[in-house]
Amino acid sequence: MLTLLLAGTTGSAALGYIGFLLWPRWPAAGVMDAPALPISVEGVLFNVPPAAIRIPVQRHAGAQPRLDLVFLWPELTPPQAGLKPALTDDPKPLNQLFISIAAPQGKLPLEDRIKSIYARYTATEAFAGPEGLVGLAFRDGTPYQGEDLFFEPERPDHFLVRCTRAAGPTAGSCLLERHIGQAELTARFSRDWLADWQNLAAGVERLIASLRGSAS
Repeated sequence: MLTLLLAGTTGSAALGYIGFLLWPRWPAAGVMDAPALPISVEGVLFNVPPAAIRIPVQRHAGAQPRLDLVFLWPELTPPQAGLKPALTDDPKPLNQLFISIAAPQGKLPLEDRIKSIYARYTATEAFAGPEGLVGLAFRDGTPYQGEDLFFEPERPDHFLVRCTRAAGPTAGSCLLERHIGQAELTARFSRDWLADWQNLAAGVERLIASLRGSAS
């Protein structure tokens, strides 16, 4: 019994320590003022402000399998010291733009997904989205039930997002993907922001350019 008790206590402590390391705690003032870190994901180099990195164990230079970042919109700057992020990751309360950078993880390129996967699950009738966008609803009973696609009809490769619909108190959110070399960048934001989608698209491109900086 004593052995089992000690083993259980040790396991709980280990899990607690791992959870403590991975929990996205808010950076201290010193982290907020630190210079950008050179971090590579899938061989692509980024210059990342430490204050924008959500997970403490990712705040180091070098190669990493994934990056999880947050920026304020429309400033495109890391949140200020003392302004804690929402634990629910809901971007609406603090106007947070969440960015993840990782390997594609076996997913088809977005263009191929549109043709070979999304087209099988969307309704045949389009509807008008925010000004300049067209929407397609995913059918009920499909893997994307409760979501919509929005895209610029003349240039669907320029702006295409997949959005959840609002459900009760949970606001809808959207995913915008960009390939950068072998890495895949995914921006997540409130569906309400689609009303200003042109500035949003331009802002995401500016943010990518700032993260790449002088990286080569």
